[in-house]
Amino acid sequence: MLLNFTKMHGLGNDFMVVDLITQRAYLRDEQIRQLADRHFGVGFDQLLLVEPPRKPDMDFRYRIFNADGGEVENCGNGARCFARFVIDQRLTHKREFKVETLGGPLTLKVDDDGRVRVDMGTPRFAPADVPFVADSDEPLHHLEIDGRPVAFSVASMGNPHAVLQVDDIDDAPVEALGPKLQQHPSFPRQANIGFMQVDSPHAVRLRVFERGVGETLACGTGACAAVACGIRRGLLQSPVDVELRGGRLTLEWEGGEAPIIMTGPAERVFEGRIALN
Repeated sequence: MLLNFTKMHGLGNDFMVVDLITQRAYLRDEQIRQLADRHFGVGFDQLLLVEPPRKPDMDFRYRIFNADGGEVENCGNGARCFARFVIDQRLTHKREFKVETLGGPLTLKVDDDGRVRVDMGTPRFAPADVPFVADSDEPLHHLEIDGRPVAFSVASMGNPHAVLQVDDIDDAPVEALGPKLQQHPSFPRQANIGFMQVDSPHAVRLRVFERGVGETLACGTGACAAVACGIRRGLLQSPVDVELRGGRLTLEWEGGEAPIIMTGPAERVFEGRIALN
């Protein structure tokens, strides 16, 4: 069969977006891996599926699959692209709507200037919520990696994150330390690993090594987790501009049970049609 799709990106974090409301398809893990191949397929960091909601108070179901074929709980950059997509495809007349994800509900709003505001929900720090194996909830946790101590914060934005503070983001050991911490047994579902340089209480630079993908140009949930952990530790104050390799996001969080609000761009690249094997 032929599958219609749209290629989009949020700050260089790129997606293949598929409307499964007006067309029907079932994608197997191996098909997703083939489509994700940047030489022999479409090429993307994540596949986003737009489906009808399963709950009456939701407008859409938003599903996310990494390039390795595994389904994940949430993706902030993808959420912004999802919002632009359903409006551009005229799947909704609303400018603000709710979507269900594997990690919980999200509220998406498209501003008049095209930027998208996403209510990313409340960050969770308790180890059981991440999940992370630890005896207590602490602002900083410690593990030994290759015989060296590593200090980091943990948070869940519907998906698991670890955040390390570094002095120089350009020299951060993203490729060396990222996969080792990501796959540590203390993270039962693995984790996205963020490396954060604090420039001021309202500005950070961030690189993220993502599960099933590797380092990406931007990670929305990673930015949320980094800001939440930074505010919790007293390093940051809302609002915070997060500079990623693909561009800038603005994050707002009042603390406590308040949700994190993420604002940033979403861009359409091209439309396509591909045969599924």
